[in-house]
Amino acid sequence: MVAALTGVGVRRHTTDQVILDGVDWTVRSGEHWALLGANGAGKTTVLRLLGALMHPTTGTVEVLGHRLGRVDVRELRARIGLVSTAQKVPQDATAHTVVLTGATGTVQPLWREYGPDVRRRAHELLAELDCKELADRPFGVCSGGQRARVLIARALLADPALLLLDEPFNALDLPSREDLVDAMDRLARGRPGLATVTVTHHLEELAPSIGHALLLRDGRVQARGPVGEVLTAGRLTACFGRPVEVTRHRGRWLARSGRAVG
Repeated sequence: MVAALTGVGVRRHTTDQVILDGVDWTVRSGEHWALLGANGAGKTTVLRLLGALMHPTTGTVEVLGHRLGRVDVRELRARIGLVSTAQKVPQDATAHTVVLTGATGTVQPLWREYGPDVRRRAHELLAELDCKELADRPFGVCSGGQRARVLIARALLADPALLLLDEPFNALDLPSREDLVDAMDRLARGRPGLATVTVTHHLEELAPSIGHALLLRDGRVQARGPVGEVLTAGRLTACFGRPVEVTRHRGRWLARSGRAVG
C-alpha cells in the first residue's frame, strides 16, 4: 500500500466550508490513477493530502507507511514526487539545473549538494523523459510540454515511490500533449513499482498506462476502481452533471458532452 485515505474530511476553517467528505481510497504500488471531477470537486485537496502538504480535518491519511500527524512531513515529502505548473522555477536556469534541484527539494540550486552521481542521474532522467537535448537550454524558453517533462524528471530525481501530477497537461497544444502522454506511458512501463496519481480535466490526456480512476463531485467520491468500470457514460454523467459520451480506442479515451442535466 502506497497511500490510504480513510473517512477523510476537510473543512475550510475560515468559512467551515466542506471541501472533502468521507473519502475512502487506497493507492497500491505500481498503480496509475486518474483523478477527475469538476472545478471545486476537491481534486487538488486530495493531492495535497497525498503530498503531505496538509492534514485532514477528520479521518486518517497514510502515505508510504506513515500516518500524517505522526511523522515528520519534511522527511515524508522527500519520498514523494510532485509536479505542478504552479511550481516556482528559475526561468534562467538550464533544464539540467532544474532537475538537479529535485535532489534538495529547493527552488534555487544548492551546488555543493550535487556530486557527480547526482549530476549524471539528472542527465539520465532527461534522456528517460526524451528531452536530453534540453539539458543546457534555459527553462524559460522551453515549450510547455518540454517544461512538463523537465519537471517530471526533477520529481523523479529522489526516486520516489509515489508521483503526483497536478494538471500536467495544462495549456499544452496537441503535439506537446501527445509527447507527454507517450512519456508517461514509457515511465509506467520502465518503473513497475512506481505509483502515480494524475489530476486532469480531460480523458484525452490519459495515457494507456492509467489503469484506475477516482471520480469526485462536491468533495465526495462518486466512483473509484478500474478505468473500464469507472470511466463510463453513466458515471461521468453523474459526476459532471451533464450527458457525457465516452469512447475508447487502443487504450486512449475520448469524452463528448451535451447539454447540462436538469
